[in-house]
Amino acid sequence: MIDLEKWRHITKLDPDKVLGDDAIAEIAASGTDVLMLSGTLDVTPEKLANLYDQVHDSGLPLVVEPADPTCSQFKKIELIFVPTVFNAAHPMFITGLHKEWVQHFPISWDKVIGEAYVVLNPTSSVGRLTYAKCDLTPEEVAAYAIVAEKYYHMPVFYIEYSGIYGNPAVTKAVAEAVDDILVFYGGGINSAKKAAEMGQYANAIVVGNAVYDAGPTVLKETVKAVRR
Repeated sequence: MIDLEKWRHITKLDPDKVLGDDAIAEIAASGTDVLMLSGTLDVTPEKLANLYDQVHDSGLPLVVEPADPTCSQFKKIELIFVPTVFNAAHPMFITGLHKEWVQHFPISWDKVIGEAYVVLNPTSSVGRLTYAKCDLTPEEVAAYAIVAEKYYHMPVFYIEYSGIYGNPAVTKAVAEAVDDILVFYGGGINSAKKAAEMGQYANAIVVGNAVYDAGPTVLKETVKAVRR
């Protein structure tokens, strides 16, 4: 049984991007807690399968955050994190894709983790795709977190800045507003300083683009920063 509460550091790998086997080995040895296979654009079941084949012997827990229902069918994945974008302007990303998933695909419900998502970078692929309303105050994001926890009883609240470093006041406001829901922060973490700053409020930080931009060695310093 995977204990999400023990996660402090998540590495997000994009099926539409390429990493060599040496890089995968470095990632596996970095101290990160889990590999999340996730992307927004041009992600197909075939690309996801290729990435899975690369990383399944890493020794790390593997979870999928599917871009759409077709990418949720890996039997050997430990968990499936299914996003609901709370600030999406298009209902497809709140309940629409979820209805299609339930209607047309077999689901191993014991693997499903409902993930409340708030996207805060309007220029990001996920921000544009979901028509997310991103000009939110820390208080508004915290209110979404309370809705996710108290009303929908979701286990995870994900603050997603997707490629840029966000406002620590947002993460702080969310952390102070909730009791039990786990707070994940992702976006622009490419140094120990940023990891430590967001890590003091979030239960876990998510490092993605930095792996491709700066190389896997950046993971070790961000892991150390959140474990101090």
